[in-house]
Amino acid sequence: MYALLRQILFLFPAERAHYLSMNSLKMLCSVKWIRKWITKCFAPPEDSRLTVVLRTKHGAITFHNPVGLGAGFDKNAKYLRELSCLGFGFVEIGTVTPKAQPGNDKPRLFRLPKDRALINRMGFNNDGVDSIAERLNKWRQQSAVLKNGSPLIIGGNIGKNKITPNEEAWKDYVICFEALFDYVDYFVVNVSSPNTPGLRALQEKDALKVILVRLQEINAGKPQPKPLFLKIAPDLTEEQLKDVIDLALEIELDGLVAANTTINRKGLITSASRVASIGEGGLSGKPVQQRSTMMVQQIISRSGGSIPIIASGGIFDGKDAKEKLKSGAVLVQVWTSFIYSGPGIVKKICRELL
Repeated sequence: MYALLRQILFLFPAERAHYLSMNSLKMLCSVKWIRKWITKCFAPPEDSRLTVVLRTKHGAITFHNPVGLGAGFDKNAKYLRELSCLGFGFVEIGTVTPKAQPGNDKPRLFRLPKDRALINRMGFNNDGVDSIAERLNKWRQQSAVLKNGSPLIIGGNIGKNKITPNEEAWKDYVICFEALFDYVDYFVVNVSSPNTPGLRALQEKDALKVILVRLQEINAGKPQPKPLFLKIAPDLTEEQLKDVIDLALEIELDGLVAANTTINRKGLITSASRVASIGEGGLSGKPVQQRSTMMVQQIISRSGGSIPIIASGGIFDGKDAKEKLKSGAVLVQVWTSFIYSGPGIVKKICRELL
């Protein structure tokens, strides 16, 4: 059924199709009996074997299942009820910046069907941290729950505004951390998007340390600190990855998200002329699968398995998820596969894991 719907949606520009489909789902889920039917159809089976307990420096978080939705899909926390109905074990909202910003010019999201991939150059478009915090507060007050009564785990992916110079970037991360603290279950620091000029320079060890140490200091002063993760790019050199792992161990970071989108275009089936016509942006989906798995293995090897990893990149089915989990990841995230496989992606992966 979704194969037919996908053909229709793919007639529209990618970003327009995204909001068309999610707003339609939101309208359907506003009706209680339809919402229950959608949950019954698409949420994965209740099975204790799917439950994951993520143990971090700041305590444990229990996930109903290991399949989450990566940041960038629900940037403004507008579709949490709908995504919970589809059975996601956790949803990462954002990337959130202190001030609202429109992002890069459209078109900025492109499909590569032959490669089961996307290219995006969204540019951290979001409503700003105050609006998103207010929306999350309302969500918490409504006590929205998953099918089995467990609360939906929400991650807060935070970044800097485009106009903020890198030397002052830490201030943007602090603003977002403080504003979202009461409403998310864990944080992810995003310095790895290729779509904000100069952002990836913050992955260098010294610049990264300034941001993470400051956040850890603030976190430590809270009555109940939140786990803090770092999202890294698949384009890091071996030396850069080594520095990130060493820093994570040094400052006792709670974990890493591996990995973000890539600027690499090697090995694509899509014609070079089509890829060139799209231009800049981060590539996601199947082409990132092998590299992201290698990064998980390298992190586990160098850290002795002491750094929890949320794996992201090219996960389309249970086999892909199992590969990441066997490599050492604790949880997995999908994004591009949600577009290509449809609302049954979580159920499909969980069934195949079982």
